[in-house]
This record gives sequence, structure tokens and C-alpha cells, in this order.
Amino acid sequence: MASIVCSSLRAAARPAMRLAAPRAATVAAAASPFRRFTTSRMSLIRKYTKDHEWVDLSADRKTGVIGISTYAAEQLGDVVYVELPEAPASDFVDQGDAIGAVESVKSASDINAPVRCKVVAANQLLEEKPATINQVPEDDANGGGWIVRVEVDEEGAKQVDELMDAEAYKAFIEE
Repeated sequence: MASIVCSSLRAAARPAMRLAAPRAATVAAAASPFRRFTTSRMSLIRKYTKDHEWVDLSADRKTGVIGISTYAAEQLGDVVYVELPEAPASDFVDQGDAIGAVESVKSASDINAPVRCKVVAANQLLEEKPATINQVPEDDANGGGWIVRVEVDEEGAKQVDELMDAEAYKAFIEE
């Protein structure tokens, strides 16, 4: 009878040992000297137009984010209304076509497509809190002042190459 009790105690202890072993391995893995890969978004380029819009093109050159520059937000003053396009759009819009508008206490201005693109999402936060553009106009993260997320075709990707990089844009606004 003692052998039955001992074997049942050992059997009961095995699942507890199995649970403890993976946890110890996890702690050892967390302390390893190897760097883990992250899933952060990789951005290839940010380019600017002479109308003070920016486009942030993804590494695959098929998607992007559009917004207005910090300089444009400062020139507008306090933004009180943002008109966003319908999203998702069914057709591509050409470079230079209006995709929205921004109104401030000083003036109103169209937001033009910096490249040929199709709107896939609009920043709905801007309808509720248009002043977000003044706070973080060049932030393309959630909660930022970006205007739209877009799909870009081959023609649009080529047009990005013709826009100004950050250095050229800085020189342009200082003129």
C-alpha cells in the first residue's frame, strides 16, 4: 500500500515540474545576449511638396501616409476644421488633386495629393480634434496629425522620387 501512495505522489508532482520547467527556460531565454527582432514599421522615405504636404512612403513603395508639414501648420494658425475624403476611395486621384481641406482662424487651404494615390483610410481623430494638426502635424502614428493613408501605384512611386527631401524642403521654406 505504501508503494501505491508513493507512486501517486510522484505522479501528482510530475505536472507541477512540467509547469516549472518551461518558465525557467523562458527566464533563461529572456536573459540571453541575443537581440530579438521587433515588428516596428520601416519607413523608406519622407518627401515634401512646394504646397507643404508630405508623403511618407513605405519600404515596399506601395503604401504611404499623407499630411501637412509643421511649417504649414504654423502658418495656418489654430486649425478649427478638417475636411477628410471618403475612405476607402474607389479610384486613384492624380498628383495635385484636392483630397481634403484644412480651415483655421486665419485661412482655409486645400490638401492636395502629393502623388497619384488611392485613399484607403482617413484620420477620423481630426474630425473630433482638428487641433491635433497643430500639435503633431508630421506624426504618422495613431493619435498623430496625419491626414490619410494611401495606396500608391507605380506612377505615384515614381512621383515621390521627384519631391523634395527634408534638406531641400528646409532650404525651400527658408527662402
